[in-house]
Amino acid sequence: MKAVILAGGAGRRLLPYTATFPKPMMPVGHRPVLEIILRQLKAHGIGEVIIATGYLEELIRAYFQDGSKLGLAIEYSREDEPLGTAGPLGLARSRLRESFLLMNGDILTDLDFHRPLAEHRRRNNDVTVILAPRVQAVDYGVVRLADDGTFAAWDEKPSLEYLVSAGIYIMEPGVLDYLPGGFVNLPDFITLLHGAGLRVRGYIHQGYWLDIGRPDDYEKACADAEKLRLC
Repeated sequence: MKAVILAGGAGRRLLPYTATFPKPMMPVGHRPVLEIILRQLKAHGIGEVIIATGYLEELIRAYFQDGSKLGLAIEYSREDEPLGTAGPLGLARSRLRESFLLMNGDILTDLDFHRPLAEHRRRNNDVTVILAPRVQAVDYGVVRLADDGTFAAWDEKPSLEYLVSAGIYIMEPGVLDYLPGGFVNLPDFITLLHGAGLRVRGYIHQGYWLDIGRPDDYEKACADAEKLRLC
């Protein structure tokens, strides 16, 4: 099984850190977050990786080269103009001929990749979207009204529970036949696949997950990584 890692974004939310090097190369503990991901994939038996690059691609390529130092076979797929989060799959289409893992290159997680893969195969999915539960505290009293404006209920500072995309997906190669050309983001692509009648299901990961896209999340990742032995 191959993995495609999205590592081409400019990481503008992490400026000024990302002014001189790409977000997946941000150090977490003793290693870049992308190296942590690659080591996790290797530990789960995934030995072939395509890194989709763009912004400051040369730094990623110079650091990881062909992946042999990590015991991996790494290839690169470079976008010359922004293609969104799904568009880079079009550049790698010819190299994806079986089930593949797709994930963002800025994620810290303790996900056991074998579990969603087994579920993907058992359910005969076309796409499995890994999800992370989140709870958001509301700092206000939430008032609900009936259609006629009559008071219905008052929830004082409630907590809202919802599921977010973890930026990790398992896909079958056939879904790439539906991929439009040019700039395409994954939410739009997956919505398109669902609308076309393909089997799109979710897998809820109850463990640790963090996207390091914002400065406060990056600081939390650095604090958590060593404690969780993810680095």
